[in-house]
Amino acid sequence: MSQFKVYLALKPIHQALAAMLFVASGAVSAQSITMASTTSTEQSGLFSHLLPEFKKASGLDVKVVALGTGQALDTARCGDADVLFVHDQVAEEKFVADGWGVKRYPVMYNDFILVGPKADPAGAKGKDIVEALKKLAAGNANFVSRGDKSGTHAAELRYWKLSGADAARGSGYKECGCGMGPALNIAASSGAYALADRGTWLNFKNRADLAILVEGDTRLFNQYGVMVVNPAKHAHVKAQDAQKFVDWVVSPTGQAVIASYKIGGEQLFFPNAPK
Repeated sequence: MSQFKVYLALKPIHQALAAMLFVASGAVSAQSITMASTTSTEQSGLFSHLLPEFKKASGLDVKVVALGTGQALDTARCGDADVLFVHDQVAEEKFVADGWGVKRYPVMYNDFILVGPKADPAGAKGKDIVEALKKLAAGNANFVSRGDKSGTHAAELRYWKLSGADAARGSGYKECGCGMGPALNIAASSGAYALADRGTWLNFKNRADLAILVEGDTRLFNQYGVMVVNPAKHAHVKAQDAQKFVDWVVSPTGQAVIASYKIGGEQLFFPNAPK
């Protein structure tokens, strides 16, 4: 038999195998969702602890795209995520009100802290974040801002506005346009101050001479929310699977997994989904 005749004889088999591989590939992709989230949830190590437990319960993989909250919301608006896990409540509520998200669910909280050199040359140490920023501005202290439209950056801007130094933050103020981990690395290497979320700080290994200088101010409360991206905006969104994640993470089981994540015996996040 000629090679051409052999090819014709085997062609239906090749086509069948190709179809099977295509179906299998589709089945695999259907077993995952994409989550746009903040760098703090990933760099704190929470997702390495949380997502394997969700997979055990659901069989679903979660691909995390870790960005600042503002960028995560933009990613969802473009249809490049199925679910959001972020921490800027005002922006989140607007996202839902504008029709991009189905519903916002509170899921957990921790707090922001001001870190800086242990010697604290600006004298910022205390329990009042507004007074601390006034001192940093007056002393032209080195300060590393994320400057990336993240939830942490949005909070920082609110505190600067409250301090009255919003337009004059001092000559030492610099924006890195980067995530929480890189911002802390810059602060550690340059002896600068920075606003951080406690979760990333606890998991941060390169502290050098940095220490927590301001904590305990009620204004430093840091709430996280979770939302399914609205499939009415993007028909390809895996809304049902995304809702499975939302339902699980706000359930007693998911909330218990969040509470169980600790570093050095210290709890990083505190679940507070409505009962």
